[in-house]
Amino acid sequence: MKFLFSCLTTITGFYLFLSSQSLYAQKIDLLSSGTKTSVRGLSVVNDKVIWVSGSNGMVGKSVDSGRTWKWILVKGFEKRDFRDIEAQDAATAIIIAIGEPACILKTHNGGETWKLVYENKTPGMFLDAMEFWNDQSGIVIGDPINGRFFIARTFDEGDTWHELSPERLPAADSGEACFASSGTNIRKLDRSEACFVTGGKRSRLMTKGKAIELPLVQGGESTGANSVAVRDDKKLKNSEYLVVVGGDFKKDTVAALNCAITKNGGKTWLTPASPPHGYRSCVEFVTHDQLICCGTSGVDLSDDGGMVWRLISGEGFHVCRKAKNGKAVFLAGANGKIGRLSLK
Repeated sequence: MKFLFSCLTTITGFYLFLSSQSLYAQKIDLLSSGTKTSVRGLSVVNDKVIWVSGSNGMVGKSVDSGRTWKWILVKGFEKRDFRDIEAQDAATAIIIAIGEPACILKTHNGGETWKLVYENKTPGMFLDAMEFWNDQSGIVIGDPINGRFFIARTFDEGDTWHELSPERLPAADSGEACFASSGTNIRKLDRSEACFVTGGKRSRLMTKGKAIELPLVQGGESTGANSVAVRDDKKLKNSEYLVVVGGDFKKDTVAALNCAITKNGGKTWLTPASPPHGYRSCVEFVTHDQLICCGTSGVDLSDDGGMVWRLISGEGFHVCRKAKNGKAVFLAGANGKIGRLSLK
């Protein structure tokens, strides 16, 4: 009996070991690098179709799960920085050029040609990110102009954009802005509302007409929130589980006050027991409880809604996104670097 008990214990331990090994076996596979662009825009349509956008007027597209890439130089915009991209399929995508003049362009033919659908020459204009509720309805956010954050909406698949009137725009504090680091500082909450996070000398969550202070490092030009992820809770009328990441991009290995979680739409906040391992520019839900976040100092995963994070790669990335219709998770960063979350 002692021998049998010993064997069973050994076998049980072995299977527990295998189970723990498979649980923590995620890694990042590098798919592409070397293109002269810093990629911050990433839109994963499905497990096969991926679009990216970046500096030096570059847009990239893959239709075979990232194995091969077509890089496109947008004519007339060779020196512009496209910080965000939203794609509907392999043919249709929208990009934003951040600085003066702020521009939004759209393609219907896979990037062969682009149409200028919005332009704003106002001094100080700086577009940060886009979000779409569906193919028709979207929103774009920009840094404050005359003390108020810039917002424009589209209701026709991005063909035209309409600026919100000043009285409808959230007020910004002195030194408060948005970081155009990954196109994910604004996210949809439900079918009609969105929220966004700010950084700089003050870092807040703007949601449902309220400005909520974030428990993140702030006070400097390089500090504060960079990205927010909203859990898709089908049973709730409004999603209230939010995870925010950021930090100080000038001190990208410092993990203090770089992540916060709320389960009630910002009324109260939790600090991770084990935070991400440094400044993080993007966070994304992979499943109901699993999240991925990335920054210039590495990639982290959490399996418990953001309370405990573990470093899975020291490779730096700017943005990570899950497929809108699928399970694949891709990452992108400097020097045209593209990666994919996978199992060993």
